[in-house]
Amino acid sequence: MFIPEGGIQTGFFAGFSVLALISCMDMTNGGLYASIMQQYGSKEEAGAFVLMSLESGPLVTMLILGTTGLAAFQPQAFVGAVLPFLVGFILGNLDQDFRDFFSKATHTMIPFFGFALGNSIDLTVIAKTGLAGILLGVLVIIITGIPLMLTDKFIGGGNGTAGLAASSTAGAAVANPMIIANMKPEFMPIAQSATALVAASVIVTSIIVPILTAYYSQYMQKKNKGKVVQKKGNQFTA
Repeated sequence: MFIPEGGIQTGFFAGFSVLALISCMDMTNGGLYASIMQQYGSKEEAGAFVLMSLESGPLVTMLILGTTGLAAFQPQAFVGAVLPFLVGFILGNLDQDFRDFFSKATHTMIPFFGFALGNSIDLTVIAKTGLAGILLGVLVIIITGIPLMLTDKFIGGGNGTAGLAASSTAGAAVANPMIIANMKPEFMPIAQSATALVAASVIVTSIIVPILTAYYSQYMQKKNKGKVVQKKGNQFTA
């Protein structure tokens, strides 16, 4: 409704397009989330990154573009995007040995996630996209972070830390604009600018999200600790 079909061409928001916004906001950085939650969350919260892998690819982007009527994709494209995860889920649930074997590798994988993420960060992208790239990264944290924190609190039973830790852009999202453009050539003219903005969002969220999550987790721990002390004090007085 608000963004032209070919994206915004001039002004501060030049390069912003539906493809760029969707690619930034529909994929969580699962490796970043897992490493953060290993330190600030529970085992169950850290393990949620496995389900996040479903969105770490073009599947959700295709679903959003398809359901909004912006693009139509062949059924085999959806099957190809989700088939590897279905095979993994089936094997893990049918074979206890498979589940036990791969569950032990969760902690081992985190340094590799971090190493891959660090290698993919190119700070010159921030200079190329300017304030628009930084703004997009901040928007991702605000627009996706607030609903995720509320969901974590009222549905997941957490305190919002996991929701905030998930408000990032996945490194794999950088490839999404070109993948979608190759499937639907009408997106090709805006794919390059969308790729640059998505890359900037990956860097910005990778830096800001861990810092915000650490501060928020410490704040919630102090808040909950104060409640426990007050409750014990009331019981002692009674």
